This record gives sequence, C-alpha cells and structure tokens, in this order.
Amino acid sequence: MDPLALRRVALAVSVLDDIDLVPRDDGIMLTGVSGGRGGRGTESIEVSWLELRRALVGADPESDLGRTRVSAWLSGRRIAAQRPAEELQALARPIGLPVGHGCHPGGGWVRRRVLGGALDLGFGFVGVGPDPDAVVVIPPGALDAAGVDPTLWWPAAEAYLDQVGTVAAHRLADSTDLRPIGDCDVVTLLGSTVLRRRLCLADATGMRAAAVPMRRRGWLDLRHIDPAFTVSAAAVTDAAERGFDRPLLLTVDEVTLAPSGGRPAEIVLRDRAAAQTAPARTMRG
Repeated sequence: MDPLALRRVALAVSVLDDIDLVPRDDGIMLTGVSGGRGGRGTESIEVSWLELRRALVGADPESDLGRTRVSAWLSGRRIAAQRPAEELQALARPIGLPVGHGCHPGGGWVRRRVLGGALDLGFGFVGVGPDPDAVVVIPPGALDAAGVDPTLWWPAAEAYLDQVGTVAAHRLADSTDLRPIGDCDVVTLLGSTVLRRRLCLADATGMRAAAVPMRRRGWLDLRHIDPAFTVSAAAVTDAAERGFDRPLLLTVDEVTLAPSGGRPAEIVLRDRAAAQTAPARTMRG
C-alpha cells in the first residue's frame, strides 16, 4: 500500500476526528496521551505504518470506510493506553453489528456469529469515548498492540446480554417498538436468544419479521410499515448509526436478512390504499 496514502489518511483522521498525532518516517506518534486511573499511560504511543495497514483491512485508504477504520484503530490504541486491563474488563460490553457494517472491525473481532449470516457479536466498551453512554468498538488488533487480551471476558458479556434480553422481552409485552435497554442498542438486543425466543414464540408461525434500519430503533409490526421504509430509513441514517438496510426474519436461532432486489417504492404506489387516498380526477362532460 502506498505510504503516501497512509500518511494522507492519518492526517485526515487528525483533522476530521480530532486525534492528536505526528507523522514520522516509520509511522505516526499519538500524542496527548495520559495515564488513566491506576494508568498504564505513556506520554505518547508509536504506531507503525504496518499497524495502519492492518487497521484498513483491505479498505481503500482514500475512502470514508478507510478513514473510519483508521480512526477506530487509533482511538482504540489511545483508550487501551489510558486504562488498565482491569478497568477495561469492568467496562466490557457485548455489541452487535450487521455483517459488512462500516464499524465492523473484521473477523478477528467476532466472538459469536448469529446463525443466518446477518449479525455478529463482539466486544465494545462503555464510557471510554466522548459520549459516556456510548459503547465503543475497539478493533482487536489495537488491543493486541497494547497487550490487552479480552478472551476470558466474553462469558460475562454474554451473561449481561441475556439479562438485558430478559428485560427487553418483558417490556415488549405491550409494545412492538424496539428500543435500547441498558448498554445494548437494538441491533445488539437481536443477538439475545432469550429475546428472540420470546418474540418468536408469541407468533403462531414461530418466526417474526422486524425492521431495524438504525442501531437504536426497530419495529416488529411490519403490517403497518410500507415496504420502502426500511431501505429509505437506512439510507438517510448516518453510516455509523445505520442498522440493517432490509427487513429481517427472526427465529429462535437465526437472524436473516430479507432477499435483496425488487422495487419496494413501486409496490407502495401500486397499493390500493394509496390509490384510494389519491385526489379524485375531475370528470369531463
């Protein structure tokens, strides 16, 4: 990969994402890093060009996706340097991302692939970013470079997801809206087998359809949502907050995307209800 391209994406991250760094011949130096409580922090962190190549994981360094991945890597390196492993363990949370999502760090991050091929679960960390309530995904390579191995933390994260999924299942008794609960957004909640069992057993078919075009909001009653909604809502949602761009089919064991293709907007326009609400034409004669 062209070293000049790596230098350009690093400078773009510095300007657009407010990450303090200094380019060097062999990489970059993250500056302004201080030790956290009980910290391991140093005054600066050396990041080689090889690390940035790993951060890009095949993305074009000139693309928005490339900048997003480099920004997540460098932010993760800084977070891991500022906080001891014990504190990171206490802040570790499960987080779900659609397969192919711009914030998805790649296969090394995945701790559980939900059957159906649409949803992956991995680690996030709450309270480590500018928004104290947000769960931040740190690429596993950034943790590795800081000497942090979260492997043994996953059972506790899954237990947390089951607890939150149980609460969500009770709250859905009188609602068809999906909203975040605790430190889990809606996409993450769909990774809870407890929640999917409650949703699917409530339907005679043993399956459930859902629209989750953004990570923090979803709907279950698709009979009252036109087919174009999910596609359109996902398209206008910021890439980092985007959920699934097509409706989902849920079973106890699977989360599956509806097949792509078709013309949902055209289907809506052909709907009889739409025709009945159109202004009446003036009759001649």
